[in-house]
Amino acid sequence: MRDYCIRPAGPQDLDGARAVMLDTVYRDFGTGYVPRWHGDIIDPDAAYLVPARHTLLVALDGADGEVVATAALDSRGPAHPPNPRHVAERYPCGTTAQLRRVYVRREHRRRGLARRLVAELLAFAAADGGYRSVYLHTDPAVEGAEGFWRSLGTVVHDEREEVTGSQGIVHFDVPLGALRPASPSPSTTSVPSGSPAPSVTAAAAPPSSSRPRPPGR
Repeated sequence: MRDYCIRPAGPQDLDGARAVMLDTVYRDFGTGYVPRWHGDIIDPDAAYLVPARHTLLVALDGADGEVVATAALDSRGPAHPPNPRHVAERYPCGTTAQLRRVYVRREHRRRGLARRLVAELLAFAAADGGYRSVYLHTDPAVEGAEGFWRSLGTVVHDEREEVTGSQGIVHFDVPLGALRPASPSPSTTSVPSGSPAPSVTAAAAPPSSSRPRPPGR
């Protein structure tokens, strides 16, 4: 049985986290690095470590200490455009915790990592005290993504139902108490493998004006 350590990322983890994120946008999405959409990947320190209300979590393989999964949260609500106006108005900046970059390397998927990481993000948001809602959007074309998020939250807008201009993105609201972490707050947590979880992508649909779409838009 393989063990994993989940913890808030430190400076020593950023190269590994960046590698997971870049591998995902290149290999899984096939879009590669797009500067206007992936600035947080290149500089995760400024995006997630410096702001007090933001966080970046990493999962480390207990066998060799390699970063094998990431998950992030920030206080930026979805912008309009490209998101629907009513979604942007429902989730304003400052009081919205947006989940981002929930990425797990292929060889470490279906071991419960995504669910554990999201549980820690929700605990972080709850402890902040200023977040009133948790939002994310995902591309249902990503294997396992839609089912995973439907198991945790509620669809607030499905762009596949739009008559025109749809890019197929699904927008979700996730209750702050949807999951309970293994520890009281995002801290070093040993996570044994064996609990099944799908590959998921939060706020990280692959970019393009048709398909795919910009991550973290």
